[in-house]
Amino acid sequence: MESESPAPDQRHAETLHLAERAAVLILLALLLYGVFRVLEPFAMAVAFGAFIAIGTWPARDWLVRHGVRPGLAAAALLLVLVLAVALPLLLMAPGLAEQIGTIALRARGLIEELPATAPAWLTDLPVVGDTAARAWVRLHGFQGNINALVAPYSGQIARILVELGQAAAGSIVQVLLALLVAAMFWTSGDSIAAQLRDIAERLGGKTGVASIEAAGGAVRGVAWGVVGTGILQAVLMGIGLAIAGVPGAAVLGFLTMVFSISQVLSPLVVVTWVGAAAWLYTEGQTGWAIFMLVWGILPVSGSDNIVRPLLIQRGSAMPLGLIILGVFGGLIAFGFLGLFVGPALLAVAHGLLRAWRRAA
Repeated sequence: MESESPAPDQRHAETLHLAERAAVLILLALLLYGVFRVLEPFAMAVAFGAFIAIGTWPARDWLVRHGVRPGLAAAALLLVLVLAVALPLLLMAPGLAEQIGTIALRARGLIEELPATAPAWLTDLPVVGDTAARAWVRLHGFQGNINALVAPYSGQIARILVELGQAAAGSIVQVLLALLVAAMFWTSGDSIAAQLRDIAERLGGKTGVASIEAAGGAVRGVAWGVVGTGILQAVLMGIGLAIAGVPGAAVLGFLTMVFSISQVLSPLVVVTWVGAAAWLYTEGQTGWAIFMLVWGILPVSGSDNIVRPLLIQRGSAMPLGLIILGVFGGLIAFGFLGLFVGPALLAVAHGLLRAWRRAA
């Protein structure tokens, strides 16, 4: 017996229903596209603000548990971070540019004072001694010709410096916006977390909730163990260099943070304070050179060897390779703030995958 075909009215109703659903989906897609375009200029600030909020959430939670209202807790944390991070950045920016110029002039002076032949200890180095000696001779040949050497590239150098200045200014603005975003998360964090858990439970059940918690732990691990240690080392390095009277303390402290966060360049942190001690010794300041060595071994390197593991254990450890990829990939994709956001994004993905594998 042949099945009866749907009545024309029923087919018309199904077609109308499909058309309505398609229209709703198109409108929803247009809405999401509009939201994306509106938030696109602030995407990095939102991501960095979420990173800050998740990393500092235990402090906010402690304040709320002890009777402080969420709004007041957010205001207190915002004030602390503005005084500890944003204000020093704003104050350091002009001095940073000046110190970069000073370091460039000193480097030029050192090149002009080079002897004609490489020192014996450099020539006697195994494997690389001959290559280093030839490079020394070529560098000595630039004496008196530095201006002629740089002149053809002066326009390009000026353009690069302007772009770097604009990027630095943009990063400071993004940091300020990120702090405001973090304040919003601190204020409404409980409701946002509840909504995220509800969505995760609807989509993935207990696995979804576990994934959200694992992602949060991974971000805290990066925030405390990687970024926190890098900032701590930078502050300690800058303090030690400033006390010892080493020029360019702000620049070297900033580079210390970059080296420490990058992981793969972290040995350059040791090179920084050893080089500062060597410079002090050549200037006849033996006491300050010894101080710099002790300061570098104990507070600076000690914070990396002791504080970093303790901080990472409080979050969720992530493989070193992913941290390195996140740091350099984030720097290339998003600029300076990508140093922080890049590994955090990979930490979220890593945490989600680990939770999914446990539940599988």
